[in-house]
Amino acid sequence: MNTFIRATEIWLPAPDQPLLVCGGGWYGEARQFGSISRSMCFGLGEGLPGRAWDEGRPIVLRQLEGTYFMRAVAARAAGIACAVAMPVFTEGRLGAVVVFFCGGDSADRGAIELWRNDPRVATDMTLVDGCYGTAAQAFESLSRETYLPRGSGLPGLAWQRGAAVLIDDLGNARRFVRAEDAAAAGVQRGLALPCTSLGHESYVMTFLSAAESPVARRIESWVAGDGATPERHFGHCEVLGPLPGGEALAAGSTIGRVFASGVPALSLRADGEPGELGGAAARAGLGAVLAMPVIGVEGVREVAVLYF
Repeated sequence: MNTFIRATEIWLPAPDQPLLVCGGGWYGEARQFGSISRSMCFGLGEGLPGRAWDEGRPIVLRQLEGTYFMRAVAARAAGIACAVAMPVFTEGRLGAVVVFFCGGDSADRGAIELWRNDPRVATDMTLVDGCYGTAAQAFESLSRETYLPRGSGLPGLAWQRGAAVLIDDLGNARRFVRAEDAAAAGVQRGLALPCTSLGHESYVMTFLSAAESPVARRIESWVAGDGATPERHFGHCEVLGPLPGGEALAAGSTIGRVFASGVPALSLRADGEPGELGGAAARAGLGAVLAMPVIGVEGVREVAVLYF
């Protein structure tokens, strides 16, 4: 099963100089692109990771060639068409930049969208831009005409709650205001994540999956309150189906490291995760796991996880 996200990587601030260095990456079949990427570093404002760091906000690059993206030739050779960068800030300090790379095959129906509210301009959330599979481009047209009040639609719900939101059946969900068009485009499932930024704006990133090309092979959210052991809040696996909430997190996991550090983490051995996590990953044939913190006023309130 091909995922809409073809590759993902984490860029970390170097400890002794103003640079971003590679903190790990999953590149799927794009091995040459991965080899080039791991050898690079970015200064403030350089390349996509450096630009997201400099501007202090998420960025969508729906076209890589002819832009400031520094790996365009290698990306084209790997079948990568567009990219999204999501910086993670805690108390105004950069912890990491997560980058997602997406394909552009004619069969792709998935999408990653970036939504924004600027309270100085409007009370609604509107689309900034997105990476859309070729078969989902009609869905893009409607998204650009959509205005979402706080608490309305998938992005509006994540904005209101300050937490990840998963809607399993977008075509039949009354909370999803583009339900009819989602069904027509083959978009079935949506995950929304609130993003950190340094400005006044609020940002939400949505990951929209189709059966033929889900954004990831498994999606989870883990939460912890009052110092308790984190538990799964929700989840869905393309092989195993809906995942029950309430399962306790085993010690020593990649997810646990993110709760402790507030910094995204990636492992290329999902089946090596402790406890039932690793067992379920092995049964579903999952390879890599990416864990990302959802930052609140008091620090990490949730960890969102994508498996590939």
